[in-house]
Amino acid sequence: MTSRPHDALFRSAFEAPGAAAALLQEVVSAELRATITWESLRGESGAYIDPALVDSYSDLLFSARLRIGDELPMYLLLEHQSTEDPAMPLRVAAYQIRIWERWLKEHESVRLPPMLSVVISHAPGGWTKPRAFQAMFEPLVVGHPALAFLVPHYSLLVEDLACRSDDALLARSLPPFQKLTLWALRDARDPVRLLASFDSWASTMLGLLQQPSGRHEFAILVRYLSEVIDPIHWAALHARIRHMSIPSIPPANIATFARLIDDKMYNRGLQEGRQEGLQEGRQEGLQEGRQEGLQEGRVAALRALIHFKFKLASLEPKDEAHLQRATPEAIDRYLQRVLIADSLAAVFDD
Repeated sequence: MTSRPHDALFRSAFEAPGAAAALLQEVVSAELRATITWESLRGESGAYIDPALVDSYSDLLFSARLRIGDELPMYLLLEHQSTEDPAMPLRVAAYQIRIWERWLKEHESVRLPPMLSVVISHAPGGWTKPRAFQAMFEPLVVGHPALAFLVPHYSLLVEDLACRSDDALLARSLPPFQKLTLWALRDARDPVRLLASFDSWASTMLGLLQQPSGRHEFAILVRYLSEVIDPIHWAALHARIRHMSIPSIPPANIATFARLIDDKMYNRGLQEGRQEGLQEGRQEGLQEGRQEGLQEGRVAALRALIHFKFKLASLEPKDEAHLQRATPEAIDRYLQRVLIADSLAAVFDD
């Protein structure tokens, strides 16, 4: 488990120059897109040492050639933000200064290459903080004829995922894993929205599993979701996955998809202490013990969702008995209903 799951997922999806180029071409203007030789994009080290001698890193740094002059160089800085930062223009300016300082040490020319700074934001509620460096100054200074020239002028390009619809993200010319990364970053901290948009992304997820590296990339996505989503929503997500059915997709791929979630729920059941019977089954290597533990995890997750949804401290004995008698298929049905049901009776109504 990582302490920075958003950054880990973002880097996994976009650190390769080809993936970064595909994303950047989607967010820059048509005029700028035509000015950059995208096939020349290559990764650069974004590491530097700040004045306090503490290791610091920009998210992703790339260099490319421009289609002007003798293919002049430029840098592209790709930053990821899971929360708003009111000082983001200043923070990026600090990155730029250090990158340019390194340029001067490595090149004889004193002419600096231009630098495009793009922020990919999935801050809840959208990005409302300054995008332009001059917006951090007092407006009276910026607007004063004798003082305005003292204020540096440059702007961040902020790609605000919170404002992008499913259709807009799906329409982008990106590989499946990169599209799913943008979706997961946008919705994982809002499980209700993620489950509501799930069907729109099912084909993309299953398409990913058909690719040579799909299982590895999907495992990264699952790991991210497991670290970000509140565990009480895991069972509901599992139920949605189990009920996916897309024509032309081999059933084995759907089974692989569900099994990855099964394993996460299984491990979660262990962590919550539901080990009686399950632990013995694991020690003896019995599949029956594993299935029993997985069912316990599903029942426990459903119970927690019921408590949360209907504000109940505990279930009545008859309802608890109903849960204990329910088959795995019935539990899956209840997990889907609990998110939209207006009463406990509606959850159990078969």
